[in-house]
Amino acid sequence: MARPVIELAGIDKRYGDCAALAGVSLSVAAGEFVALVGGSGSGKTTLLKIVNGLATPDAGSVRAAGEAAGPQGGSALRRRIGYVFQEIGLFPHMTVAENIGVTPRLLGWDAGRIAARVDELLDLVALPRDVGARAPAALSGGQRQRVGVARALAAQPALMLMDEPFGALDPLTRDALGADYRALHERLGLTTVMVTHDMAEAVLLADRIVVLKAGRIVADGPPAELAAQADDPDVRALLDAPRRQAERLRARLEAGA
Repeated sequence: MARPVIELAGIDKRYGDCAALAGVSLSVAAGEFVALVGGSGSGKTTLLKIVNGLATPDAGSVRAAGEAAGPQGGSALRRRIGYVFQEIGLFPHMTVAENIGVTPRLLGWDAGRIAARVDELLDLVALPRDVGARAPAALSGGQRQRVGVARALAAQPALMLMDEPFGALDPLTRDALGADYRALHERLGLTTVMVTHDMAEAVLLADRIVVLKAGRIVADGPPAELAAQADDPDVRALLDAPRRQAERLRARLEAGA
């Protein structure tokens, strides 16, 4: 079995009276693509932040990218983990190339190595190299998200964490970028954990789906296996959502024919 890249054991996290996570244990092997799904407030983003050292659990242990995660050394760990989120967060006063090179500069790479890596990454995410000289504001939403993926990959991380990375994009761009990222996951041998509200996206992209409900994992497995075995009504409703949407869409199109 592939070695675990993420190991969570007995994780509890509270915000005041709210239990964001309650007794969560999760292991993610090298090379897996895992989708975290569940309703709003189920604990998905909190779990991702704990893996990345952006939040500290009240109880339990965390290992990520081969080392214990926690307040000590958190910034060093984060430089070894790629992180992509919906808002993208590109620095507006920097060019695209400067944005992509942020983490390598923090790691002390020389200018020539950074420039070569920027060109390599622009090719990898299917953006023209001249985009590197532009400001983020000059790009489309889909282009900015590709830059966000490139920036996350800049320091050659083995682990990628993604929080609703394509949620703000139009459907066609979202579908294309999701497929392109899945191809990158395979090509680079990444381990990916992605938070998404879109069950169709989870089923299409992920090898494994982890369903959270009220801070607990209530289902975990390959999409086809979960669809065949899920007995929790909320899990079943999530898994059935893509089929229900397809049926409604087909009915509307047939009614208008």
